[in-house]
Amino acid sequence: MNKIPKWLLTIISIVAGLVVWYLLSAIPSVGAIITTPIRVLKTFQAEVASGRMLTNVWASLLRVLGGFSLGLIVAIPVAFVMAWYAIARAIVDPWIQFFRTIPPIALIPLVIVSQGVGESAKISVIFVSTFLVMVISIFQGVRNVDPTLIRAARVLGATDKHIFLEVIVPASFPYILVGVRLGLAAAWTTLVAAELTGANKGLGNMIMEASLYFRMDVVILGIIVIGIIGLSMDKFVLFLERRLTGWQELRQG
Repeated sequence: MNKIPKWLLTIISIVAGLVVWYLLSAIPSVGAIITTPIRVLKTFQAEVASGRMLTNVWASLLRVLGGFSLGLIVAIPVAFVMAWYAIARAIVDPWIQFFRTIPPIALIPLVIVSQGVGESAKISVIFVSTFLVMVISIFQGVRNVDPTLIRAARVLGATDKHIFLEVIVPASFPYILVGVRLGLAAAWTTLVAAELTGANKGLGNMIMEASLYFRMDVVILGIIVIGIIGLSMDKFVLFLERRLTGWQELRQG
């Protein structure tokens, strides 16, 4: 028996999800909250036609990419220093573990007082969330590098600089990409909390304003749009991972 293609299974899964959604929305007690797919589609068309959808998507995308990029730029050197130097790990790791247990939404009052309600406040909340996720993932990746590779490089006369650049970095690169995926997910899940800092546009702001007026079609639309954009970005990173780490699969094969 031939295997069912994955793309066909994906289509079947999406169709089944839409059918379940439609059936749930047909229940009176549930339909008041979960509006029909047709109504959400009409709301999407109206939001696009008015220009609000593009404005909200663009605002949220800039905030997510800004906070995520800063988080990645800081997380990579911090993770490598922690993994390479025991003293740095002993000093920094307790603070990272401490702040990792604090939800980003708890930092919003401090961010507002220190930075106001501008774009920098929203980016800062996303930055904290993504940094803490990525630094742990990348740190574990560096720590998991095969010690045999490092010993072999030392036997061949490699300096710490060459070991770091030619052994540690390439071996830990897949973990960096995993950290990127986790960081992007954290950025999108933190977006709504970040836009609590006085945003007047953005997908999170759209969802919150719609909930005040019980516009559940707009709420569901915002959730779906965030999910689609986040999933698309995750698939793009997966594509890069397959292209950039294919040499490891060849080596293992």
